[in-house]
Amino acid sequence: MTTAALVSALPTADELLKYTIKASGFAKFRETVRSVRGCLRPVWLAGSWSAQRSDGTPVKEHSGQIAVACNNRRESVCPSCAVRYAGDAYQLVKAGLSGGKGVPDEAARHLRLFVTLTGPSFGAVHTRATTTRGRVRRCTCGEVHHQADTRIGSAVDPDSYDYAGAVLWNAHAGQLWHRFRIYLARLVAASLGIKSKDIAHTFRLSYSKVAEYQRRGLVHFHAVIRLDGPDGPGSPAPDGVTAQMLDEFIRVAVWKTSVEVEATDTYPATVVTWGRQVQIDPIAESASDDAADVVVDQRVAGYIAKYSTKGTGATEGTDTRIRSEAQIDELNVSEHHRRMIRTAWRLGLRRWAHMLGFGGHFLTKSKYYSTTFTALRGVRAEHQRAEHLAALGIDDTDDVRIVNDWTFTGIGWGNAAQRELAEAMSERHQYAQRIEYDARKEIDGGQHG
Repeated sequence: MTTAALVSALPTADELLKYTIKASGFAKFRETVRSVRGCLRPVWLAGSWSAQRSDGTPVKEHSGQIAVACNNRRESVCPSCAVRYAGDAYQLVKAGLSGGKGVPDEAARHLRLFVTLTGPSFGAVHTRATTTRGRVRRCTCGEVHHQADTRIGSAVDPDSYDYAGAVLWNAHAGQLWHRFRIYLARLVAASLGIKSKDIAHTFRLSYSKVAEYQRRGLVHFHAVIRLDGPDGPGSPAPDGVTAQMLDEFIRVAVWKTSVEVEATDTYPATVVTWGRQVQIDPIAESASDDAADVVVDQRVAGYIAKYSTKGTGATEGTDTRIRSEAQIDELNVSEHHRRMIRTAWRLGLRRWAHMLGFGGHFLTKSKYYSTTFTALRGVRAEHQRAEHLAALGIDDTDDVRIVNDWTFTGIGWGNAAQRELAEAMSERHQYAQRIEYDARKEIDGGQHG
């Protein structure tokens, strides 16, 4: 056979690709990626499940290995699951602003403020501040930094920077917020002429907040604070408290609250206080109320949801717990963040060293603010269960129960090739999810505008 004949007998690239896909079980792999919504770190379980009627009669059974999404909120760990988390966060915050998801519509007519609270200075850091005309100011180091300058946020003089104070502030920021809320409620009560013991019977300060890392490594809080009646958003708030009054009370509470940290064998005594930078904006009920000095509810919800999936901002290297001090030297982080991590480790905050000392939840809310993540996920799970039973031809879903028996076997894709394929599919899935997420926000804006 001639060389030309041999070449013509070889399979084409398309034929080879089809053969490879078929032989490698690509169709099944693709279905697995779809079932975990593009998750890059799926949790693998081995066992069985069965759909049974109330009398124990099996409807369908399955055994073997399955994958479920990791549901990690951090974008740097699993972008696909983070998109889903951000969507739920948006719905949670938005419901507390405008009603829905079990929250009365009256919530939109209650007094609401969008508040940003920051930490104090622990030393000069490289900055890129601008004037009102957009001109970049000169940094304290004497330079005018480009926006991509990696030094922005790091200490100008690392040797004089109070790294211990910065880390301890992060570690106690949650306690500081707790005391701030108590003091703020007492100020509102005093303005209404009621005693502190009667606060719960008169009003509630409901809130939802998210923690975000600044480039200098300190967290700051973005919060929605809403004045409700004693039974939450469904009850009328007391008369006599205006947005201007609540604004002033917040600023006083920021100035007055502090947390005294007692000395231990690893760190000295210190006092944790808020920083001087406080921003407070009224939240408009609809887009038609939008003005220079107010923000609109769906924008606030989108803003909080965006930061609910962020990590430290250092690099992906700090999104997992650090196991030894020697590991700190290997992290792909700035020297400023490395010193914060090492300081946290040496102060005994080892569990949260990778988070620069902050051990709180990134998205929190008060009991009466809104719905919960559990409720949102429960509704989604029930919808998926109904769809699955309908596919089995079962109409009376109340007469069927699902029995699961699973054992954990591992996390992640089996090899680099699988992960690379999963990443490509995940990007398409994330794109579709973001389009749906953005469309949902546009619909919300239209309904309330």
